[in-house]
Order: sequence, then structure tokens, then C-alpha cells
Amino acid sequence: MAMLHTINKSPFERNALDACLRIATPGGSVLLIEDGVYAAIRGTTVADKVSTSMKRLSFYALGPDLHARGYSEAQLIDGVQVVDYSGFVDLVVNHESVQAWL
Repeated sequence: MAMLHTINKSPFERNALDACLRIATPGGSVLLIEDGVYAAIRGTTVADKVSTSMKRLSFYALGPDLHARGYSEAQLIDGVQVVDYSGFVDLVVNHESVQAWL
């Protein structure tokens, strides 16, 4: 089983996304929560980095956090999957371990 990485900080304020992408091994997953969902938005300065990383990692965004910040699924980078809280739990259960990036 692979590792699930959770990122809750904006990629425009912290380097958690960059650190995660350096360390994450192929087959892992990245769940963007809280302000971390900004990394999933199409057309930003980090969008290409996320898109390129999708070749080796799966990306998810927590829907309630995305909506709370005024974004919709239509604004996401192609390939980022939206999950609800139940989906968050499923991701945790289906991965060997979880690494929270602060």
C-alpha cells in the first residue's frame, strides 16, 4: 500500500507542497485540504507542478474546503478528484500510512 499525504497550507504561503512532491514516492496520493486546495486550482503558478506530478501521484481535493473558499470542481486542474468527508476516510483506510505536511 502507498502513503497518503495531506496538505493543509496554501502553496503560496508555505513550502509544504514542494516538500511533499520531493519526498512522495510513485503510487502515493496527495489530499489537499483547508488552504491546501488552492494547489488544485487551474491556471495558478503551481498548476504545472501539480499536473506534472500526476504522472506518479494521485491528487484529491476536499470538496467542502474547496467550496468554502468559493471554488467549484470546474476550476480544478484536470485529474484532481474531489472527495467529501466520507471519501477522506476512505483514502485514509486505503493507504498504508498518512503523512501530514504542515
